Amino acid sequence: MRSPPRGLTRPASPYDGDLARIRLPQGATPAWISAIADPAHDLMAPMKGPFATERGGQPELARAAIGLVKSAHLLPAALVLPLDDPAAFARVEGLTLIDLDRAAPVLAAASTFHPVAAARVPLAASEAGRVHVFRPEDGGEEHYAIEIGQPPRDRPVLARLHSACFTGDVLGSLKCDCGAQLKSALARMGSEGAGVLLYLNQEGRGIGLANKLRAYSLQDQGFDTVEANHRIGFEDDERDLRIGAALLKSLGFSAVRLMTNTPAKLAMLAAQGITVTEHVPLKVGRSRHNDAYLATKAAKSGHLL
Repeated sequence: MRSPPRGLTRPASPYDGDLARIRLPQGATPAWISAIADPAHDLMAPMKGPFATERGGQPELARAAIGLVKSAHLLPAALVLPLDDPAAFARVEGLTLIDLDRAAPVLAAASTFHPVAAARVPLAASEAGRVHVFRPEDGGEEHYAIEIGQPPRDRPVLARLHSACFTGDVLGSLKCDCGAQLKSALARMGSEGAGVLLYLNQEGRGIGLANKLRAYSLQDQGFDTVEANHRIGFEDDERDLRIGAALLKSLGFSAVRLMTNTPAKLAMLAAQGITVTEHVPLKVGRSRHNDAYLATKAAKSGHLL
């Protein structure tokens, strides 16, 4: 089972709407299953299919499995097999047995975040920097808030929700504009003397670094950034933008001047009770290396460029 690659020719029909349940053919091997799960290897293992697809029945187990592997930043594919005694199998194989009825609402819910540490950190953009660490109750990834100066809580704060980008923020990759946006946002907050940047660990629009690199390899084969995500089995954007609103509230902010090119962030904050008093564009970092990438984001994902 995997989420269907929307917008492309599908090797299997997603009768369940959000996923396709593929029947294993006679003689299927682990290598064959792996090749189906990872489309980045299509050129090395071509000509797979046609597939027989399950229709009818209850897809809830498959849907929960996809949600679980996505939460771990694995490929959105799962092998589902019937077992006579799941508890015995789990004991023998040293596996954790998860109850579907209890796990499904947890996977769908937004976790509660708690502040666990904060300290003054002088930054190049401002010596008046302070970093806050927030940890979720569900054991997921930590997220960070970089506070510049002492922004008053009773007025709109200059803010940015910045998704982590190891390749852009750390390595200076030219395939995206993330590193330039990070530096520009902090510089403006420094020049104004106050602001808050939420550094959210949602690499690759929420799919994780390994899957982002898989998508990059597909882009090298001719797919654009959205097609590559769909080909692997992800949506355009897998981020949980509710996290940004939760952290702003935890810090005491209820109104923002938001630095973004993503309309979905504006709508999400408003829906979560954060007032956006001003949209501050952040148009930096465009180059010949990422021009097509940014154009695709504007055309297919509604980004304001």
